[in-house]
Amino acid sequence: MISSAAQYESGRTRTEHDLLGFREVPYEYYYGIQTLRALENFNISGVQLNFYPVFAESLAMVKLAAAKANHDLGLLSKSLADAIVRACNEIINGKYTFHFVVDMIQGGAGTSTNMNANEVIANRALEILGHQRGQYEFCHPNNHVNLSQSTNDAYPTAIKIALIRSNEKLLEVLTELIASFKIKAKEFAHVIKMGRTQLQDAVPMTLGQEFEAYAVMLEEEIARLNQNVQLFLEVNMGGTAIGTGINADPRYSGIVINYLREITGKPIVLATNLVEATQDTGAFIMYSSAVKRLAVKLSKISNDLRLLSSGPRAGFNEINLPPMQPGSTIMPGKVNPVIPEVMNQIAFKVIGNDLTVTMAAEAGQLELNVMEPIIVYSLFESIEMLKNGMNTLNHRCIKGITANEDHCREMVYNSIGLVTALNPVIGYEAATRLAKEALEKNRSVYDLVLEHKLLSQEQLDEILDPKNMIAPRIMPKQG
Repeated sequence: MISSAAQYESGRTRTEHDLLGFREVPYEYYYGIQTLRALENFNISGVQLNFYPVFAESLAMVKLAAAKANHDLGLLSKSLADAIVRACNEIINGKYTFHFVVDMIQGGAGTSTNMNANEVIANRALEILGHQRGQYEFCHPNNHVNLSQSTNDAYPTAIKIALIRSNEKLLEVLTELIASFKIKAKEFAHVIKMGRTQLQDAVPMTLGQEFEAYAVMLEEEIARLNQNVQLFLEVNMGGTAIGTGINADPRYSGIVINYLREITGKPIVLATNLVEATQDTGAFIMYSSAVKRLAVKLSKISNDLRLLSSGPRAGFNEINLPPMQPGSTIMPGKVNPVIPEVMNQIAFKVIGNDLTVTMAAEAGQLELNVMEPIIVYSLFESIEMLKNGMNTLNHRCIKGITANEDHCREMVYNSIGLVTALNPVIGYEAATRLAKEALEKNRSVYDLVLEHKLLSQEQLDEILDPKNMIAPRIMPKQG
């Protein structure tokens, strides 16, 4: 809290008061009495605001824009506004984020989070002005830092800015993962293998086609996430308590939005109807659904990787995942697909978080949704877990995958699925009889076609060449 070199706290306190009375606040801390009460009331998840620095920084961006707007309107003196602006900029640049200590899960619709920010900024501004922390007559958390605001517009605005910024980091990691799948697709472009539907032999394909499909599958999610995150550009800043703008200058909304655009570099706009925007959490539902969709696809791919690498003797054994750790305390030599397994589990958590977001959004009542803290926590947790999970999947799994080329080819030549390629030539009925006979007698389709003199060897070699079955081709006329 104090500095990286500090070994202990002094034990000194300062006296602060609020609606409920007086309390002693640890002297070194920048937060104040309302944050202290929130610490006592909400010892819930153990995950504090500072676990997501982008959130603390985004809160400071909102407070910075508000201070500049209030100064322009003549509501804050230059010296006071400058001190608040400097304190906010320091937080945006990474200082004092450890003083954002309130639990992510909290009652009060985010009031504790807002007051944590107000108190840290006020106390740092007091230092800048040459005063002691807690001397709020010179810079007050509510009167000055929270001027022209309510938790109900400042808090959701900060959330949306933080999620826009977090989405950028998520997309960076996703893009790197997609690039790795594309590299593997090229590396495995020549590896013939058997495609499967319903876990049964289907028709030949290449391992490269399989990995290219994974890349495209994930590439679609970039567009989806970008599309849904745009909803966060609309904010209710200036609506104050319920969207009516009480205690805010009529000019304030326009000015503060312009400053938010400048500070964040994002094309933020004011909602058309601030009463609606203060109670509606639809944007969070949409974005959460996109995050869930990415998680579902990652889990599906992880399932495939586990299947394709199963064995090594009694499974598919088409690919080898890089060995990460011994897999058993009792079975020597066993290595498990631990990285895809952890990706699966992350997906399960994200799917659960999406349900939480949905239920919290539905629980809104009248002019405010008080369940926003759990929406925020769920979304930030999902993004953080997906970022870490995709990084792990990429660097500790995908990049090190190798193909068992000979085994893949052997399974293609021995597969009854080859008979599908004969449909256009000998007809479905004859092809079905061949498949049944091959299965019952454990014979190859190739040998049976020649034995029944259905095709010449030259014709058969041409048709059943696996390389001719991995893309469309001109088919013979029927009838």
